Amino acid sequence: MTESLATVAYIGATVLFILSLGGLAKPETARRGNLFGMIGMTIAVLATVLGPRVTAAGVPWIVGSLVVGGAIGLFAAKKVQMTQMPELVALMHSLVGLAACPVGFASYVDTSTVFPTPAEKVIHEVEVYIGILIGAVTFSGSVIAFGKLSGKIGGKPLLLPARHWLNLAALLVVLWLGRVFLNAHDVASGMTPLLIMTVIALLFGIHMVMAIGGADMPVVVSMLNSYSGWAAAATGFMLSNDLLIVTGALVGSSGAILSYIMCRAMNRNFISVIAGGFGGGAPAPAAAGGAAQPQGEVTPVSAVETAELLKEAKNVVIVPGYGMAVAQAQHVVNEITKILRAKGVNVRFGIHPVAGRMPGHMNVLLAEAKVPYDIVLEMDEINEDFPETDVSMVIGANDIVNPAAQEDPSSPIAGMPVLEVWKAKTSIVMKRSMASGYAGVDNPLFYKENNRMLFGDAKKMLDEVLAALNAG
Repeated sequence: MTESLATVAYIGATVLFILSLGGLAKPETARRGNLFGMIGMTIAVLATVLGPRVTAAGVPWIVGSLVVGGAIGLFAAKKVQMTQMPELVALMHSLVGLAACPVGFASYVDTSTVFPTPAEKVIHEVEVYIGILIGAVTFSGSVIAFGKLSGKIGGKPLLLPARHWLNLAALLVVLWLGRVFLNAHDVASGMTPLLIMTVIALLFGIHMVMAIGGADMPVVVSMLNSYSGWAAAATGFMLSNDLLIVTGALVGSSGAILSYIMCRAMNRNFISVIAGGFGGGAPAPAAAGGAAQPQGEVTPVSAVETAELLKEAKNVVIVPGYGMAVAQAQHVVNEITKILRAKGVNVRFGIHPVAGRMPGHMNVLLAEAKVPYDIVLEMDEINEDFPETDVSMVIGANDIVNPAAQEDPSSPIAGMPVLEVWKAKTSIVMKRSMASGYAGVDNPLFYKENNRMLFGDAKKMLDEVLAALNAG
C-alpha cells in the first residue's frame, strides 16, 4: 500500500470514528455507532500493517500480536459480567497508558531517526517526555481505579498529610527533570532523568486516585478515559502517526467533556475531585450544632404489598442503581415493566448521570435487558414528574436519591442534583440493609412517612414481586 493510499484510509477511518462518537450519543443509534467504530478500526489496522512503514519481516509479529490481543478481548467480552464493566474499562485505560511508556522509551533510544534541525530533535524529545509522563500517570491511576471498583482496594480516600504540597513538589521535580532531559548530550545521560520522572509519574497516579473517594469514582473513570486518549495522542506524535493523534485527541477531548458533565451533575468542580477526599468512608457523627443525623422509624414493606402498590398505580418511575447491577436484576425489572405496561400503567425509568460506577452504567444494563429506549429518561427529564407519580421504586440506589442534598446545607452532598423520588405519593427503596451509600452519607429518605423499605437481595425480592404480579 502506497503512502497516499494509507493516508486516504486514515482519513476514512477518522471520519468513521467521528460518526461512531455521534452514534454513541443516543441509545437508539449506539449499535450503529459501535459498528462504525469497528469498521474504522479495521481500516486503520489494515492500513498500518499494509502501509509502507511496515516491512515484511515485521508482519508476522504484528499478526501474532493481533491474534493474542483479539483472543484476550474476545475472552473478556464473553466472560466479564456487566457488573464488572467499570473495572474492565479502568483496566483497559491502564493498558493504553502502559503502551505509551515503552513506545516513548523505544522512540528515544532509536538511533535510526535523523533530525534535520536541532529544533526538531527538541520537539521530538518533548513529545517523548510528555507521552511517557501521561502514560505512566494513566497506567498507575487506572490500576488503582480498577482495584477500587472491583473491591480489592477500599473506597475510603487515602489522605496523606500535606498531600497537595507533595503533588506540587512532584510537579516541580518533573519540570526540573524535563529541563535536565532536554539538555542531555546523549541517550545514556538522558535516560536517568527520564526513568526518575517515570517513577514519580507512577507514584503520582497512585496517590491521585487513592485520594479520591468512592462517590467520585464515576468521574474518575471518565477522567482516566480522557487521560488514555491524550496518552494515545502523545504516542501518535512520537510515531508520527496522524491517525493515532486524531483518535487520541477525540478520546481525550470527549472524556474531558464527559468529566465536566458528570462533575456538574454532582455539583462539584474538577479540581475538587482531583483534590480528593469525598466519599467512601463511614459518615462521621455530627458535631454539636452541626447537621443532625437522620432520625425516625422506617416502614418495611413486603414483595406482595409492593406488587399491590404497583398494580394500583397509574404512573410508576423506577430508579436503578448499582444494587441492581450487583444483583443482576435488570432482566426481572424488564419483565415487571412489561406486565405493568400491559395493565395500562405508565412505567418510566429515571437515570442519574452518576448512577453506578461508570458513565452510562445503568443505560447499558437496561439496554442489555431490552428495556425500550423511549421510557428511559435522564434526571432533568423526569424530575418534574415525580409529584404526579404514584409509585417511585428505587432499586439499589442511595446517594442519587438523597433528599439531604436539597434539605441539609451542611451535608457533604449539599447542592448535588438528585432524583426527587420522595415527592411521589409512595416511594419504595430496595436495599439489603440500612447501610449508607458509596459516598458514606446517611439518607433521610428512608425515614419519610411516604417511604417504604423493601429489604433483601434485589433479584430475589423482584422475583417475588414478579410472581405476585403474575398471580394477580
